[in-house]
Amino acid sequence: MIGKIVKGIAGFYYVNIEGSGTFECNAKGAFRNEGLKPLVGDNAKIEIVDRDKLKGNVVEILKRKNSLIRPACANIDEALVIFAMKTPEPNLNLLDRFLIYMGKENIPCHICFNKADLSTEEERRQFKAVYEKSGSEVSFTSTKTCEGIEELKASLKGKTVVLAGPSGVGKSSLINLLCEGANMETGSVSKKTERGKHTTRHVELLKTDIDTFILDTPGFTSLDVFENREDLKYCFKEFEPFEGKCRFDNCVHVSEPDCRVKEAVEEGLINRMRYESYVKLYGDAPKASVY
Repeated sequence: MIGKIVKGIAGFYYVNIEGSGTFECNAKGAFRNEGLKPLVGDNAKIEIVDRDKLKGNVVEILKRKNSLIRPACANIDEALVIFAMKTPEPNLNLLDRFLIYMGKENIPCHICFNKADLSTEEERRQFKAVYEKSGSEVSFTSTKTCEGIEELKASLKGKTVVLAGPSGVGKSSLINLLCEGANMETGSVSKKTERGKHTTRHVELLKTDIDTFILDTPGFTSLDVFENREDLKYCFKEFEPFEGKCRFDNCVHVSEPDCRVKEAVEEGLINRMRYESYVKLYGDAPKASVY
């Protein structure tokens, strides 16, 4: 039988078989010999040990579409990157890091700005205009008023989606609305720090429909996404129309004269906020190794 690994805890893997239930499975020793560890999101072949008690063994991991290391998961169709419009204020540099991280893994991004009821129409229009140019789908939701929930649910249908975003933005509340019966623990936001508490403790796939899964994680533990900063400019899609039009062929669009990208920022063709985020990320990223 073939199913999808929806959870892994303490050496046990829980494999959902459509129409048959979720089986608690051990992984065959052959995986350890091959250096292959089953991941949440893997499509797996299992053998049944006890059908009544839903016990089995994972005997084969099917070919993966992709995989992430932190958090450890596989076969992701899309990343749902969630930030709040207010409380806490969105850290847009962190948002850009999420977009770059997913871009390196060739995982499309859908940016969801939650707590939309705390924002104005003009604020939403500006965010949408900026981040659609990054190549991402952009939507707005409110778990308080349920605005945008049905539209978001429809856009996720048929996909395995990994959630990303800082604590306190309403990820657990959003999951509770998207996944009937999820009952995820929700945390409050500190008035002093405007930060939320982590409420997710392990990686788990939550089924929202026959062919739709949302992967909740304890968080992305590392967003050091650059091997060298010279490649960073290719992660900003807004720069693409202006690449090759600078005075210098190797222009990185930071301090060089006659830079077409910097001119585009001044002309309003590239959003200044996104460009300033790029400059900060460039300064934080390591230089290319020289041999």
